[in-house]
Amino acid sequence: MKIALLDSGIGLLAAAAALRNLRPDVDLVLSSDPDGMPWGPRTPADVTAHALACARAAAAHEPDALVVGCNTASVHALDALRAELEPLIPVIGTVPAIKPAAAAGRPVAIWATPATTGSSYQRALIRDFAGPAAVTEVACPGLADAVERGDDAAIGAAVADAAARTPAGTAVVVLGCTHYELVADLIRAAVAPTAAAGLAVYGSADAVAAQTLRRVADAGRGAAPGSARLTVLHNGRPGALSAAVARYPQARLVTAGLAAPAPTA
Repeated sequence: MKIALLDSGIGLLAAAAALRNLRPDVDLVLSSDPDGMPWGPRTPADVTAHALACARAAAAHEPDALVVGCNTASVHALDALRAELEPLIPVIGTVPAIKPAAAAGRPVAIWATPATTGSSYQRALIRDFAGPAAVTEVACPGLADAVERGDDAAIGAAVADAAARTPAGTAVVVLGCTHYELVADLIRAAVAPTAAAGLAVYGSADAVAAQTLRRVADAGRGAAPGSARLTVLHNGRPGALSAAVARYPQARLVTAGLAAPAPTA
């Protein structure tokens, strides 16, 4: 089985690691856009164009499915990606886990990028799926960029800033950016001192990975085992994961046991 994932940067590692956890033999194709990131400030049409370029590069490797490992691209480009690639290649988007997070009716904080926070897309998800739960949107300026760079000091500062603006008594934190899942433990630790008992942190990677395997099975694809290979594409060019991402457990899971090229600086 071969699964491709696309994102502007390393946010796709969360879903890639979840896939590797469920299917250790899966071949992964990671297609990113370092020349064009970040996507957040771009117009919807521009995000779509960049996502399509990443998808076409990945599709050349004939994957059994394509995961859009980015909330922004899922919002703006999912329809265009499906129109171009399906039914040959199933396309799976990423949606913040608001529905399961709010199911118990406890206070919820949604951490997201400034571009996503307050957007009509996120507000619609809250309206449709939060039910009676009290929901606070928390913008996290600079956090995704800091995670991308592997800058511990900047990550710590951005997490502390967002935690200070998360209401006391919050019971659930939803991670509305796939980059944030790479530092979920830091986020949990920062929010916990003022949170309600039993703080829960919800990402989307596990649900996306499970849905991807279901879509592949439903399409009658991916029956043959993979060989746990990893292909990294930077704007369609062969590349490697940067040394900065080695700090993240998801990256270590994705690359475990691989005879991969040495990371770039």
